Amino acid sequence: MHEIQNIVIVGGGTAGWLTAGVIAAKHQARRQHGFTVTLVESPNVPTIGVGEGTWPTLRSTLKKMGVSETELFRQCDASFKQGARFNRWTTGTPDDGYYHPLMLPQHFGQVNLAPHWLAEDGSATFCDTVTPQGRICDEGLGPKTIATPEYDGHANYAYHLDAGKFSHFLQRHCCDALGVRHVKADVTEVRLDESGDIASLDTEQGISIAGDLFVDCTGFAARLIGGAMKVPFRSCTDVLFCDTALAMQVPYDLPDDPIASHTISTAQSAGWIWDIGLPTRRGVGHVFSSSHISVDAAEQELRDYIGPAARDLTARRLAIRAGHREQFWARNCVAVGLAAGFLEPLEASAIVLIELSAKMIAEQMPACREVMDVVARRFNDTTSYRWGRIIDFLKLHYALTQRTDTEFWRDNVRPETIPDRLIGLMELWRFQSPWVHDEFDRAEEVFPSASYQYVLYGMGARTAVMPGTIDDDLALARRARHDNQMQTQRLVSSLPGHRDLIDKIKRHGLQSI
Repeated sequence: MHEIQNIVIVGGGTAGWLTAGVIAAKHQARRQHGFTVTLVESPNVPTIGVGEGTWPTLRSTLKKMGVSETELFRQCDASFKQGARFNRWTTGTPDDGYYHPLMLPQHFGQVNLAPHWLAEDGSATFCDTVTPQGRICDEGLGPKTIATPEYDGHANYAYHLDAGKFSHFLQRHCCDALGVRHVKADVTEVRLDESGDIASLDTEQGISIAGDLFVDCTGFAARLIGGAMKVPFRSCTDVLFCDTALAMQVPYDLPDDPIASHTISTAQSAGWIWDIGLPTRRGVGHVFSSSHISVDAAEQELRDYIGPAARDLTARRLAIRAGHREQFWARNCVAVGLAAGFLEPLEASAIVLIELSAKMIAEQMPACREVMDVVARRFNDTTSYRWGRIIDFLKLHYALTQRTDTEFWRDNVRPETIPDRLIGLMELWRFQSPWVHDEFDRAEEVFPSASYQYVLYGMGARTAVMPGTIDDDLALARRARHDNQMQTQRLVSSLPGHRDLIDKIKRHGLQSI
């Protein structure tokens, strides 16, 4: 029996260090029995830092790793994220906008409030009818108070953070608290054994690194999964057109300017602009299709959005290769992060995929090489499903548009660019609202049915309400609506301003759980 004891992660950044931390934390008790986690990182390759937005799952991930939430805010230029606001995606007019909040609708799982809202006059938005979070974001409030313990919240939340600072923060924690071995070296050759498994890595520094399981976190280079294992890349540019991003770091006018507690995503002529507020700056970038707009014209749209502050700023250009590997785990090599694939920053799916992959590797760590292929098949099935569902969800934002002002938006609604599964769901949703019991059949869906409701009804889609179908749970729906009104009033009147909350956390710290 070939016992799996030595885990080698190639590549740092958020993908590498988050994976190292999740695996090391889960298997701490095995360290005394020879279990090791080694991260090999080139001292010469800069971290890309694809996104600054995260998903609420990161709270439980960091908590299990033993990370202090207070220190996250102190060291990573972090702020709270309570969802995303999408502007000009539906009609393109100045008043066109809706929220995808992170809180579920009131009493979700007991009653589906969507049909009840659809049956009414529509004077209130779906978001405001079912959750307080849109109002909390409108008022610029945080999701908790300084008295709320670490990782707890009065409203569900994730984080915005400086990706570069975050990876360094994780590195220190992994090495100091979790026993991860950090090797700074450039991999020159991946050596395979006679079976085709990776046996070891040669490095420019003369260090040879052997292992039982290798995790490829080498980014778009995919040195292991693509290079050594030769697993093909599957493009999805026929569905998601955006292939380029231009990013800028925008200073605040004043040090105490408000910080948005949500991602702002504003549609443009051939893509969209993200606007993320950190305590020290805003991260603003334009994601677009170079087939539909020139880089110069896209940069001008970005500068027009930012305004005078963009005059002295330089745009950083990033290529986006939308798609993913045909397999994510091949023999004793598994890809995580950009090595596995990337779509686009919409809805911050990159880091949550890292988390889910790392968690599954850690929890289903094969005991020996003899069972690794069984675990790999399960991992590939689950991960392929997740990528497919994320592609569906991202495409939904484009497929629902009513905009016809440019070729980009017209192309996005062509049926041949929409996945078959999504076409079927969109037809179903004309007569049946997305709900917990249908079409969302995995325990860890990245986007639950509530997320589909927020986007559908935020973008003006409607589901027919058949006579008599909402009568049975009318009382429950009324109680949920009333509870939402009460909760909204309570939270809007009691939660602190976002920047004020962050300042207090940095000064005083949150109560440890």
